[in-house]
Amino acid sequence: MNYKILFFATLRDRAGAKTFELQTEAGLTVAGLKSRLVSHFPGLESSMGSALVSVNRAYAFDDDLIPDGAEVALFPPVSGGADEFPTIFAITEDEIDLNELLERITLASTGAAALFTGMVRGVTSRENPHETVYLEYEAYKPMAEAKMRQVTDEIRQRWPTVEGVAIVQRIGRLYPRTPTVLIACTAAHRDTGVFEAARYGIDRLKEIVPVWKKEFGPHGEEWVEGDYVPKPGE
Repeated sequence: MNYKILFFATLRDRAGAKTFELQTEAGLTVAGLKSRLVSHFPGLESSMGSALVSVNRAYAFDDDLIPDGAEVALFPPVSGGADEFPTIFAITEDEIDLNELLERITLASTGAAALFTGMVRGVTSRENPHETVYLEYEAYKPMAEAKMRQVTDEIRQRWPTVEGVAIVQRIGRLYPRTPTVLIACTAAHRDTGVFEAARYGIDRLKEIVPVWKKEFGPHGEEWVEGDYVPKPGE
């Protein structure tokens, strides 16, 4: 059995590799894979308790069997839609154009739009006060865009009155005062849940979309990781 292993963020740093080809016997589970990888990359041992695993771009869990030829990704916890309504989801290295994206999800019937834009902070004052020189974002792009589609589908299921949805995450090196992410929802009226839908979108992105950031400051660099562990079916 042959497997292609991809490492992201802290897992990549601790393995000292971006990819690894593993050959082993049939019947390998996710738990068994983790054990095999630790034997090849001892630096991963401290990360395996919290590491997330995807198999062929879907989250996988310890008892799941891994099929032959699967693409398997390991990464830390993270830092679609109806055809008749516009839906945008993308991972990009380009500057996020808020006006252009809003125009693309605005219909003749649209009377309200709610947008959330995350920014790079140059100064963090709460919890662990510090300065940030820049951030480097990376993503497991094929899976990230598939999970963005899932988030848009979840938004439409919860708020059927939402018309357009845009979810865009920028990656690469980003400096303070730069937009990093956009969640935008449009609807006919402001009292239709459009605010709540946009808030749900950013919260859900932080939970299940595999995007990470490394923070660079005056005193060094550090990966910023979350603590949410996806459940089966997510």
